[in-house]
Order: sequence, then structure tokens, then C-alpha cells
Amino acid sequence: QVQLVESGGGLVQAGGSLRLSCAGSGRAFKNYAVGWFRQTPGKERELVARINWLGKMPYYADSVKGRFTISRDTTKNTVYLQIDSLRREDTAIYYCNAPTVNETPGDYWGQGTQVTVSS
Repeated sequence: QVQLVESGGGLVQAGGSLRLSCAGSGRAFKNYAVGWFRQTPGKERELVARINWLGKMPYYADSVKGRFTISRDTTKNTVYLQIDSLRREDTAIYYCNAPTVNETPGDYWGQGTQVTVSS
């Protein structure tokens, strides 16, 4: 069984930064690619970034390239999402997921963390 716990969301002004964390537990977690998804009301969850089990080969959605950075600390079983130059349209609940294969989410989700960007 894998458990994922997100943290780091909050209210921030446009142009600001946040770092989200996804702490994983369970023996299988270290072997899973992890994705960050986000969801706004009335829309499906969309993949914004993904990283492989080694912490390499990052993938980004076009809408976040150059502003989001995904990283992984394998010693801490934690995946991070650094969000810079925040825009109002980044307002969403952010979820981490594993194992994420291409753009397809796996079975395990965290509870989500709210990011709200004010103008």
C-alpha cells in the first residue's frame, strides 16, 4: 500500500512562488513515477508535471513549462513541485499521484493541497 501526503499550498499573490511537497510511504513508492495533477471546479484533473522513480526525466505540461520545476529526493521519499511566477489560472487543488504512466494516473492519490493565486 502506498500513501501520499501533500503539503505546501496556500494563498499567494500573482508573481509569487510556492513549493509543494508530496511525501510518499510504502515499499513500492520508491519504484514509482510520480505525477502532480491539478483540478479546478468543473474540470478534469490535468497532469502538470511528472518525474520518474530515479528523480530524472521530468515532464511538464506546456502550460507550466518554464515556471514549474519537479524534483525528487529519494532519501526522503518526497517529490517537490516548485511553482514560480504564479498566475491566477494556476489556482487549483494540486494532487500527487503514483504510479503515473505518461499522462495516465495510477491508483494512489494524495488528499490534495489548495493553491490560490490572488491578483
